[in-house]
Amino acid sequence: MIIIPWLGVLIYLLANGHGMAERSMKEAAAQQEAARAYIQEAAGTSPAAELEKLASLKDSGVISEQEFEAQKAKLLA
Repeated sequence: MIIIPWLGVLIYLLANGHGMAERSMKEAAAQQEAARAYIQEAAGTSPAAELEKLASLKDSGVISEQEFEAQKAKLLA
């Protein structure tokens, strides 16, 4: 009576553990993105200001053209 429930739990965790980890990681990423968006909104940074910063970084040679385009697409999405 004691071993069968524990065995069932163990089998369940072995069979579904990977899926639970994936869902947990997706949920954490969504929460992080929501927190980032809230902080950005609360700080009052606009996409235009961020684009200006990216352009100045590109002009000074800190980031490449490809990095600039990738960040710009991410910012405008």
